[in-house]
Amino acid sequence: MPSPIPSSDAASLEALRASVLSTRGGAVDDSIPQLAEADPELFGVAVVRPTGEVVASGDSGHAFSIQSAVKPFLFALALADTGGAALDAVGIEPTGEAFDAIELEGGTGRPPNPMVNAGALLTAALVDGDTCDERTARILAGLGAFAGRELDYDREVSESEQLHGDRNHALAHLMRSEGSLEHTADDAVALYARACSVLVDTEALAVMGATLAFGGRNPVTGEQVVDARVARDVVSVMATCGVYDGSGRWMRGVGVPAKSSVSGAIVLSAPNRLGAAVFSPPIDEQGTSVRGAELSRRLSEEHDLHSFGFGG
Repeated sequence: MPSPIPSSDAASLEALRASVLSTRGGAVDDSIPQLAEADPELFGVAVVRPTGEVVASGDSGHAFSIQSAVKPFLFALALADTGGAALDAVGIEPTGEAFDAIELEGGTGRPPNPMVNAGALLTAALVDGDTCDERTARILAGLGAFAGRELDYDREVSESEQLHGDRNHALAHLMRSEGSLEHTADDAVALYARACSVLVDTEALAVMGATLAFGGRNPVTGEQVVDARVARDVVSVMATCGVYDGSGRWMRGVGVPAKSSVSGAIVLSAPNRLGAAVFSPPIDEQGTSVRGAELSRRLSEEHDLHSFGFGG
């Protein structure tokens, strides 16, 4: 097993970030007005080591809505709250389809995996709570434990997500018709919209990734947020499905389990090595930050983080 990365410092991380500044391409997501208003020049990165040391550079303190980067953590909370039964409710296979494809598993009516929208709608609905508000509180508390700080969601972003989320409504109704979703479609979409609207910054997201990377234990606070088996299952699915129909290329080129987000965030979990996050709003056709992907690749190469690397 590779040893943990050498002690990092802000200067070396800033040098890495500066090496990617000239990378161009992609466009800011415009699915809701708040995302469309993002400054395309924002660029932050943070790395969290096993000791809990957080090293950050650039716009790492800029707050943004977590969007799809919330999906691994919703899956983790659903696994924890159902005693693992969430694995019976959602598949774990990659699809090769877009994140919002109107598609369920044939014969089961289950979402194909927790990293696409259908899967996240369902896993959010599986967390503890009798009402949408109670499940919201559970999600906020759970995400806060992953991040090591109190979190809240942006009400305006949440309302926009619900207003413009026609495909999410369609997916929720489809799952209701197949019997895989027990709650109403409106409640499921409202809950998922709130989860996507949770405000984080790059440093908080990096700590969240590190908590998964270190077996469910937050290295900053020392809290065991979820069981190590839950963390293992989540990181495994991140590796195969976290970058949607670009997951194979990601694992070949970067080799670190990750989850992308249309807000321009990427969260990375290198088991027993580090957690990291990158934020840069312009995204490619798969919904992955262009600068974030390039920085992730260089970070992986610099510290030999590739899951299937042989030191070459």
